[in-house]
Amino acid sequence: MLRKLSTRKRDGGFTLIELIVVMSIIAVLALVAVPVFTSDIRAAKEAALKEDLHVMRTAIQAYTEDKDKAPQSLDDLVQAGYLASIPVDPMTNSKDTWQTDTNDSFSDLDQTESGITDVHSGSDKTGSDGQAYSTW
Repeated sequence: MLRKLSTRKRDGGFTLIELIVVMSIIAVLALVAVPVFTSDIRAAKEAALKEDLHVMRTAIQAYTEDKDKAPQSLDDLVQAGYLASIPVDPMTNSKDTWQTDTNDSFSDLDQTESGITDVHSGSDKTGSDGQAYSTW
């Protein structure tokens, strides 16, 4: 019986060493890929933030010029049709965290009411350029 076991062909499975080598290679690849993936996600969120800020600032300016008064809230821009909806802040994942700046001075001679003049992210985190998202 002993002789039969030694002449028997090896089954098609993997050895423990082979499995450890493969798992090590996968772990090294994951260690390299995860930081690249997270930095790409951060860059995409920052690009979305810049675009959202540009769109909202353009809408604030157009509203102010058309109505001769600044909007009192971001909802005024939606109700007047300057924005389809208030975008989600990509850094906080919320529509309610946008920070608005108000100013008592008028940007136009015909302007009758002051209100929102600028908008920023409500995030307290720092961007890849070293500036806080709330200052963009």
